[in-house]
Amino acid sequence: MIKQDNSKSPMRFLVSAVASPNKVEGQLVSGGLSRSESVAILPSGQQTSILTIAAQGQQRKTAQAIADLTLELTYSVSIVAGNLITAADDRPEFSDQFEARIHCSGQQSLLPGRMYFLEAVGGCSEVTISKLKYRLEDDSENQYAANTLRPGQTAICNIALTRPIIYDPFSICGATGSFRLLDKSGGEPIAEGEIRHGLRRASNVHWQALDVDKQSRASIKQQIPKILWLTGLSGSGKSTIANLIEKKLIAARRHSYLLDGDNVRHGLNKDLGFTDADRVENIRRVAETAKLMLDAGLIVITSFISPFRAEREMARTLFEEGEFIEIFIDTSLEICEQRDPKGLYRKARAGEIKNFTGLDSPYESPENPELQLDTTLLTVEQAADAILAYMKKSGS
Repeated sequence: MIKQDNSKSPMRFLVSAVASPNKVEGQLVSGGLSRSESVAILPSGQQTSILTIAAQGQQRKTAQAIADLTLELTYSVSIVAGNLITAADDRPEFSDQFEARIHCSGQQSLLPGRMYFLEAVGGCSEVTISKLKYRLEDDSENQYAANTLRPGQTAICNIALTRPIIYDPFSICGATGSFRLLDKSGGEPIAEGEIRHGLRRASNVHWQALDVDKQSRASIKQQIPKILWLTGLSGSGKSTIANLIEKKLIAARRHSYLLDGDNVRHGLNKDLGFTDADRVENIRRVAETAKLMLDAGLIVITSFISPFRAEREMARTLFEEGEFIEIFIDTSLEICEQRDPKGLYRKARAGEIKNFTGLDSPYESPENPELQLDTTLLTVEQAADAILAYMKKSGS
């Protein structure tokens, strides 16, 4: 990544501690600062001015990046650690969508659609790569098509955050224009990035207020909507159990819908393959579809391998507490391969199918599912009844 001389950038002071409403400690991460200078506190936008500047206990008239300072403000303001102090007439921007140059510096590949954690001077947020536009060669600006960013590679991407952060384009200020991407589960650093510019398309898209809500739709169906998310290896019994669950729900006059992993690939997801990137996008689309169905007041059953914990966790975060029930159909690879109802394991062993989960593509077992069912110990009927009993117990 490109290094910048932050002393020549706009003034940006990151607050690390607040001693009083008009006295703060922190780091001047870019630019210069002088006494009596008019400043703004972000994100609140309050304005004040600098009364005194101290560095290592010594009073200063001015300071340059990068310096640890104590600032006394002319007026008391509402301020907390993590706020930015900037020149009043030269403020950074806010956005939740960016075009960025990203270098994959960790040990795992970056996958569009997967949720990561972004750390920047201007804030932190969950983030996804919404579009991997093209990959760059290290020593040139030649552009290459890519759907995954592997370790050591650099690409231009669009990224979408779950909350806006304060930023400058990297070309204006490296300190507030750079960020890190971390793995959400373990906090492992994965990538470094430079913000090229904000994407303003989101500013024109607003939620439309509607009079009929989820509760209204559910009340006329006389049920509490739920997501029954079945996950497990191919051949574990997910689809058979899910099918029986829906039959039992319909018999009980419940309003439901079953989203099946094979069926959605004939329509909604027919453009997707079975690479890691395509599997991530497959589950993202299904999760968003399930959310819309739950909003309609339905009990939604999903039957997907959904091999990655990160995507199952992403799906869970779309729903309110108690709405998402993760059900691990825990059938060993050996048993699944013995069953092989569609002949897929045989084809994968023969090299006719690539990226087959459990063989040459990983399956990450759930760590804390609401239910874990072993189909070598339970019949399909018993498994379906156990799931419905749990759903009833949870308030449906």
